[in-house]
Amino acid sequence: MPAFWETPQCSAFRVPHTVGCHRAFTVGSAAAIASRSAQEGDRPAGGDSQVLDADPGEAGWTPETPGGSPPGLADRGDAGDGRQAPVDTQVRSATWGPGDPSKTISPSAGRARSPSRGSAGSGAEARRVTYLVEYAPLLSLSARARTVRDVIEKVADTDATVLIRGESGVGKDLVARAIHAASRRHAGPWIKVNCAALPAELLETELFGHEKGAFTGAHTRKPGKFEFAARGTLCLDEVGEMPLGLQAKLLHVLQDRRFTRIGGSESIGADARVVAVTNRNLEAAMAAGEFREDLYYRLNVVEILVPPLREQPEAIPKLVAHFLERFTREYRRAVEVTAEMLELFTASPWPGNVRELENAVRRLVVLGDDSHVLAELARRVRATRAGAGEASPPAARRSPEGLKLIARRAARDAERAALVEALGRVRWNRAQAARLLKVSYKTLLLKLVECGLDEGRSAKPPATLDGNGERDRPRQE
Repeated sequence: MPAFWETPQCSAFRVPHTVGCHRAFTVGSAAAIASRSAQEGDRPAGGDSQVLDADPGEAGWTPETPGGSPPGLADRGDAGDGRQAPVDTQVRSATWGPGDPSKTISPSAGRARSPSRGSAGSGAEARRVTYLVEYAPLLSLSARARTVRDVIEKVADTDATVLIRGESGVGKDLVARAIHAASRRHAGPWIKVNCAALPAELLETELFGHEKGAFTGAHTRKPGKFEFAARGTLCLDEVGEMPLGLQAKLLHVLQDRRFTRIGGSESIGADARVVAVTNRNLEAAMAAGEFREDLYYRLNVVEILVPPLREQPEAIPKLVAHFLERFTREYRRAVEVTAEMLELFTASPWPGNVRELENAVRRLVVLGDDSHVLAELARRVRATRAGAGEASPPAARRSPEGLKLIARRAARDAERAALVEALGRVRWNRAQAARLLKVSYKTLLLKLVECGLDEGRSAKPPATLDGNGERDRPRQE
C-alpha cells in the first residue's frame, strides 16, 4: 500500500508518494551560492540572516511545531555547536512534500521564515531564498527540467544574453523570471516587452524612447524600456517577430551597450541584461530573410531549450498537485482527483503544454464536476493512441512550420500578382505604381526584387521557400 500525501486546503486530493515531488535544489548548487555569498562578504554581521526551515521529518519536528524551529538548528543556520549546519539541511524545505510522506503538508512547508524586523537581510541570501522557494521547485519536476535549472544557475550571475526557446505554453516566461530572480540584478526592475504586439514604429519608441518633438504627437520626452530596465533585466518576448529594421538597431545596442532616443543625439548607456524569448524556428526565419543572422548569434550567447510537457510525463502529476493546491485555495473549493483521473492526466498529449494543463485543472476546480473533464481526457487519450501508429504527413515531417510557410508563400504570390497588375496599368512607371499601391517608392523597389520582377515582366521567378524553410534562389539563365 503506497504512502500518500495530502494538501491542507483540499485533503480529499491524495497522490501516491511515487509521484511526489523531488528535492527542489541540489546540495551542490545551494552550496555554491552560499559559498559565493560568503566570499562576497554579504552575510550580515551577527549571523541573523534569513534561512530556510530544516527537514520537517527530523527529530519528530513538523512545520506546525510551536516555536517554529527544529531541534538543534539555530535561526542563523548553526548546527547547535557553533558549526555551520549543512547547506543540505538549510534548503531541504524547498521541496514539495516533507521528508515523511505520511505527514500533512503545511502551507508554510517549503517557505522561508521571514527574518526579524530589525535584521538586515543580505541581498545574496534574499535572492537565494526567492529563487529556491518560488522557482526551483517548478524547475525540478523532471530530469529535463533539472537540466534547464542547472543552466539557469550557471548563467544567472553573469550579464550574458540568453535566448530561451520552446513551444507555446512550456513555461519560457517562468525560466526568464527565474534567471532574473537568481541574478545579482534581482533587486532591479524586471521589464517585459512583447515584440509581436506592437507595430515597428511603436515598438522602436517603446524600447528606446523619444525626445520631445521627435514626431507628431511627441509633446514630451519619453524614456524607453532600456532606460527603465537599467540595473535590471529586459525580457524581449516573441523576439522572432521583431521587424527587420528594428533588428539592426537592437544589434547595435547589444554590441555597443549604448543607444539614442528617437529624435535625439545623446548617447545613453544600456545597463540592462537582455533575455530573449521565442517559439519561432529562427533558423527557418533566417533562411527566409526574416531574421538577421548576426542578431541571432548576438542573442544566442547562451541558449535554453525548454522541453514540451510530452517529453517529461513524470512532471504531470506534480504539476496537477501544484495547480490543484493553488486553485482550491483561490476558489475555496475542495475537489478530489482520483487515481483514474490522474492516470488520464498523465497519458494525455497536452499540445498546449503547461498552460493547457493549468487551464484543465482550473476548469476542474471551478466546475466541481469531474465527469466532463474525465470524458475529455479519455477522448484525448484514445485519439492519441489511435494515431500513434500512423505515419506523419510528408509536409509535417519536412517542416515544423508548414502552415506558416504556406501562409508566407501565399502572401508572396498575392503581392506578385498585385505588382504585375499595377505596373501593367501604368506601363511600368514605378513611381506611379507606388502611388497606386499606396506604398513608398523604396518599398516598391524592394518588393520588385523579392518577387523577381523587372521591366517587361521577365521570366525571372521570385525567391520562394521550400518545405524546409530554405530559400530557393532564382535560377540564373
